[in-house]
Order: sequence, then C-alpha cells, then structure tokens
Amino acid sequence: MKRGWAGIFFGLALAACSTVPVEPGLTSRAMQPAGEFVLNGRIAIRHNDKRQSAGLHWTHRAGIDEVLLLGPLGQTAARVYRDGYGAVLEDGSRRYHAEDAATLMEKVLGWQLPLEGLPDWVRAQPQSGLPAQIEKDPLGRLARLRQSGWEVRYQGYAGEAADSLPTRLQLQRDDLQVQLLIDEWKPN
Repeated sequence: MKRGWAGIFFGLALAACSTVPVEPGLTSRAMQPAGEFVLNGRIAIRHNDKRQSAGLHWTHRAGIDEVLLLGPLGQTAARVYRDGYGAVLEDGSRRYHAEDAATLMEKVLGWQLPLEGLPDWVRAQPQSGLPAQIEKDPLGRLARLRQSGWEVRYQGYAGEAADSLPTRLQLQRDDLQVQLLIDEWKPN
C-alpha cells in the first residue's frame, strides 16, 4: 500500500482545482447535538521525511467512522472503517483488522489519524472529558489545541463567527504532520 501513495500526490494537485466551497453560514452548532457529519476534502501527510496525500471523504456518526482515501481520479485507494468492535482497512482486494484505527493505519499505511479525538477537533472543540490546552484567536475561534499528545493548529475557517467551522487544520505529533483541508461540510 505504501508504494501506491506517490501517484496520489499528483492527483491531489489536480483535485485542488475543483473544490466545492464550504457554506459560510454552516457553524459548529449545526453539527450539534450528535456531532454527526460528512466532510470532503484533502489530506497531506509528512512522516519520517516522506510525503503522501489523498482526497478525503469522511462520514462520522456516533461511535462509527468511515474514512475513504481517494486517488487522483476520485477512486477509493483505501477505506478505513471503525466502530465499537474494532477497525478494518481495505486496500483493493486486501483487508486488514485491528482493535483500533490508529494502530491499523500505522501498520498498513505507515501513519495514523487520531480518530478518537479528530471528530471533535475538526469541529474546533476539544475531545470531551480529557485535559486540553486551548488558545483562541481575536475572533474567539480556536487557534491552537493541545490534547492527547497532539497539537492542532487551526489555519482557516469558513467564516468570521466564533462558531464557524474550520476549513484548514494542521495536526502534529512527534514526527508526523497531517494537513487537513476541508472543502465541504454536511450535517449527517
């Protein structure tokens, strides 16, 4: 799987030309109370001096996540599914299982997404029940969040309101950096 990611970088550059803008009026309150959402965007990974990128389609429901990593022409390069029973990663005809998505992604892809906290972080909120350090920008929006060993920097929002949804995030942990560009938000 790791060797196939080089082509996805090129496709990501092409996909950048055809994005759907995020609705400026859509706020984090629109994603409440269940916090369920669908987002489309792009992801770029830098890990151990290697770079990878892909299109991203993520469906989040209570306790369930489905992340599709998309190739240059929109085809699914990998599918990660996580629920209360564990995680599955499908890569073409291969299927991998593990107890959690982070371990599975690290093993198969060489990097991980923190799917435990990320559903809250992409909505500009700390993960509930865990200690966090928060910095806000002059408009009252989250600028930086440190939680569970991750640092999340909020680099763009859909609007000026304090509860606007993020459109650009950078996650950092050790030698792993994840850039997440969100082109489209939908309440699920």
